[in-house]
Amino acid sequence: MLSFLFWNLNNRPIHSTVVNLVLNLKIDVVLLVECIVPPEVMLTALNEKRIKKYHYAPGIGCKKVEIFVRFSSEFIQPIHEEDRLTIRHLALPGKLDLLLAVTHFPSKLSWSESSQALECIELARSIRFAEKKISHSRTVLVGDLNMNPFEDGVISAHGLHGVMSRSLANKKSRIVQSKEYAFFYNPMWNLLGDATPGAPGTFYYNDSQPIVFFWNMFDQVLIRPDLLSIFHNEDLKIITVDKNGSFLSKQGIPDKDRLSDHLPIFFKLRL
Repeated sequence: MLSFLFWNLNNRPIHSTVVNLVLNLKIDVVLLVECIVPPEVMLTALNEKRIKKYHYAPGIGCKKVEIFVRFSSEFIQPIHEEDRLTIRHLALPGKLDLLLAVTHFPSKLSWSESSQALECIELARSIRFAEKKISHSRTVLVGDLNMNPFEDGVISAHGLHGVMSRSLANKKSRIVQSKEYAFFYNPMWNLLGDATPGAPGTFYYNDSQPIVFFWNMFDQVLIRPDLLSIFHNEDLKIITVDKNGSFLSKQGIPDKDRLSDHLPIFFKLRL
C-alpha cells in the first residue's frame, strides 16, 4: 500500500499542519504546490523524532511542485519536467513501477477556459512522451488543475480525456477522427456535491456574476486504466479535519485565513 497527500498551500507557512496530516495518515508521498516553506525546514519538521525518515525528492526543472517521500528519493526519479509539471518514475524495489505526474496548472485568474483547454493538449502530450519513454502507461496524474472534472481540457480526447466511469475507462481508449486517444479515469466526479463524504469540492469561490459554481473540484487525481486494479474509490478522500480541528471556516468553506483556500486530497494505491 502506498499513500499520497496533495495540497495547494496557498503560499501560507502551514507546515506544522502538513506534518500533522502526513504523520497521522502515514503518508508515503507528500506532494505540495504553492509551498513557501524551504524544503530543509519542511524536511526537519517531518523527521523530528521519527524513526522512518522522509527524504526530499527535488526536481530538475519544475519549481512549482515539492515532493517528499518516506523512502529513498532514488526511487522517484524525474523523467520529464516543465515549469508547472514534474513526471516521476516511481520504482520501489519489489513493487509495480508507475509514472507519477504532478502539476500546478495555470489559474483562471490569468488564463481563460479556452487557453486552459488548449494547454491541456500539451500536458497530455508530455504524459504520452513519458509513457513512451518508460514503455508503459501505468500513470497517475495529480495536482491543482484549476479546472473542474467537467471542463473541456479535462474531458476532451485531445486533452486529458478523463471519464467518470470505470467501465468506460476500462475500454482503454476511443477513436476520434481515425485517431486513438487513451482514457484517464477521473474518480473526482464521485466526490462532487454534498451527497458525498467530506466537502462538496476542494476550492470555494463566490462572485456576483450570473454563473458561479461556488464549490469547485480543482484538485484532482486521474488514473490510467492500467492502474485501476490497484486503485479503490474508497481510498480517495478530501481532507477537512485533523486532530487539531477543522480546515473549514464557520461558513463551512476552506479556512483561507488560517490555512489554505484549497483542501488537501488523500489517496492510496494498493501496490
